[in-house]
Amino acid sequence: MESNQSNAAAVRAFRVLEVVARHADGCNLATIVDTVGLPKQTVHRIVGQLQFSGLVIREPGSRRIQIGARVEQFAMASLMNGPGRTQRHAILSSLVDAIGETCNLAALAGTEIVYLDRVETHWPLRLMLSPGSHVPLHATASGKLLLSLLPKPQRDRLIDQLPLRSFTERTIVQREVLEHELEETRKRRIGINRAEHLRGMFGLAVPVMLGPRRACAAVAVQAPEGRATVDELMGHVPRLREAAERIAATFGAIEDE
Repeated sequence: MESNQSNAAAVRAFRVLEVVARHADGCNLATIVDTVGLPKQTVHRIVGQLQFSGLVIREPGSRRIQIGARVEQFAMASLMNGPGRTQRHAILSSLVDAIGETCNLAALAGTEIVYLDRVETHWPLRLMLSPGSHVPLHATASGKLLLSLLPKPQRDRLIDQLPLRSFTERTIVQREVLEHELEETRKRRIGINRAEHLRGMFGLAVPVMLGPRRACAAVAVQAPEGRATVDELMGHVPRLREAAERIAATFGAIEDE
């Protein structure tokens, strides 16, 4: 009996986490209650337990409930090591074979981008970065793309936290310039890195979409100056989008609420 009760409690807690995770800007207690169909007192107790464990946090001032750092770390490990990893790696490898340049799969990780997977080109001139490597949001194609696709309140909060550090003479370090760049990026749904992180290294990124408004990751290509220009990389966008769609399928379809 105790085991069954523990299992039921774990499932209820997971259902609450699912609801919170589906709201990029957090949600209130009433939304959770309406969605999971449990009594308000029960949901309040579960949220308190999750908060005590660091699995959710309450946003100061608004009291909205958001996913905590422990869940973000768990989600990142699941993306990197989950059952679809082999399939996603094969898709990236095929993309590199077709394009002839290094490609990666990246996701948001706090105020940075983390590489979930990366396949290097065979060319001797390349940038060696392994899965798990972190790169800045504001100076990378994937970072600017995923940042641009966030709901505006969440995007603004992240920008507030960003250390707009300069990496090259092309790095965007002024907030107003970055915000304009993000608006343009959101419209075209293509992130562009014009040698902003590393001198002479260009990049493009397209989103991996789980539903019409939910980007979970980005597929990107990188190439050094002299081997490709940004305009030439744009010619690979159809292949990047096709790979992103195939990778999205490995995560399963998730409908927006």
